[in-house]
Amino acid sequence: MSSKPYNSSTVAVTILDKEYRVACSEEEQAGLQASAKLLNERMAKIRNSGSVIGAERIAVMAALNIAHELIQAKAELARQPVEEQMLDRLHEKVQAALAKIEKA
Repeated sequence: MSSKPYNSSTVAVTILDKEYRVACSEEEQAGLQASAKLLNERMAKIRNSGSVIGAERIAVMAALNIAHELIQAKAELARQPVEEQMLDRLHEKVQAALAKIEKA
C-alpha cells in the first residue's frame, strides 16, 4: 500500500483461510479489502480446481492471471482513444455527406 505515514492503521484480511495484517491509510482500506477479496476468490477457484497444489503455487498462478488481465485492460484503454478518434472522423464524414445531400 501507500508509504504515507499519516492516518495509517492495520487492517486484517483473510486469504485462503489465513489472516494477514496489512498497514495502510484509512483512505486505502476499502481498496485493500476489495483487493484481498478478489485475490481470495481467485486463489480459492484455483485451489478448488485441483490443478495446482500448494499455497505458494496457487498465489503465483492467481497473481499471473490478475497481472495478465491488468495488461489486457491497459492495452484496451490504450486503444480506446484511437477508436474514439476514428469514430469522430467517421462522424465528420457522415455529417459532410449528409450536408451535401441536403444541398442537392
